[in-house]
Amino acid sequence: MPRPNEEEVLVVAAEAGHGSEQSNHDSGSGGESCHFHAGIEHCVGAGESESEDGAGPRCNLVTRSYNVPLRIGTLFVILATSSIAVYGPILLKQFSKLRMNGFTFTIIKQFGTGVIFTTAFIHLATHAQLYFANECLGRLTYEATSTAILMAGAFLAFLVEYCGHRLVLHRKSPMNSDLKPERNEGENALGQPALVESRGASHSYGLEALGHHHDGLSQPDSKLSVFVMEAGIIFHSIIIGVTLVVAGDSGFISLFIVIIFHQMFEGLALGARIAAVQHISMGLKLLLALAFALTTPIGMAIGLGVLKSFNGNDKGTIIAIGTLDAVSAGILAWVAIVDMWGHDWLHGELKDSGLLKTIVAMVALLAGMVLMGLLGKWA
Repeated sequence: MPRPNEEEVLVVAAEAGHGSEQSNHDSGSGGESCHFHAGIEHCVGAGESESEDGAGPRCNLVTRSYNVPLRIGTLFVILATSSIAVYGPILLKQFSKLRMNGFTFTIIKQFGTGVIFTTAFIHLATHAQLYFANECLGRLTYEATSTAILMAGAFLAFLVEYCGHRLVLHRKSPMNSDLKPERNEGENALGQPALVESRGASHSYGLEALGHHHDGLSQPDSKLSVFVMEAGIIFHSIIIGVTLVVAGDSGFISLFIVIIFHQMFEGLALGARIAAVQHISMGLKLLLALAFALTTPIGMAIGLGVLKSFNGNDKGTIIAIGTLDAVSAGILAWVAIVDMWGHDWLHGELKDSGLLKTIVAMVALLAGMVLMGLLGKWA
């Protein structure tokens, strides 16, 4: 696979964008010309060109003035947008007669699945790879670093869910799994002894209880799956907030508009899954939604605090944000493919749904992918 142009890699090491760079230029100190990519600056000296032979990377901090009141105002806009998006499906489920397997929630859930899937690969995995290719970090001896961290994130998500499921099964077994099925005196159709569960046919204490029809343990609407999904979203939402605030004034408004849509789509995706959880209180659902609504504004507040000292091309910053992006990508990839997409279509309500509902769900799934993928040009 061809390597990215190393002269371009420097400017694209940011959480919230890997698209167009024209028109995002500011003048730095000392006559330098700087352009931004979601808060990460790339500067060349006066009269120099990015493509000029011998022009090395400029990794030092460039001081400039920022429109702080504008950034404070947009913090509250992001907070309101995120809140409306994530609370919408929850309140709709609570105060309406809509069924979770009806058309409305099917559309929201499948659109959300497409959003989370695309976020993992186009937004997070790509950005992590570009971070670790930044010239200010130096050349890595292991080129698959970002992919390896992504795999670690996916394995971590799997491990959390698997251990959680085993713990639930252990607690559900009153005799610590010592109960064994009793033999029925009768025979089945093949003339073999039939087995009868000691506590009735409605319970299973083996690993098969992890299936998609036992108490929702491995469903995307279970508490554990939602917790894992939210963890992956929260990690990169904080980074989004920081990188939005430290972006230069020339590109701030356009980036802000894109992130508004980003937050709306992700909020709908998470809110639909929280709304579908059956065994938690309404208060906990609202707290889970609140955690999402607050994370990007918290990241923006952190960005405001480090506005004068943040250097996106610092080695420590590159490693920290690149690692968080890759881990988040792995977590969300696992959740999207296994808990959401695979479950709904292979084991859930869509495995034998009618033609119309299947088509509508497929269109919603693709719409989530396409729209979130389009936002990936800028955010």
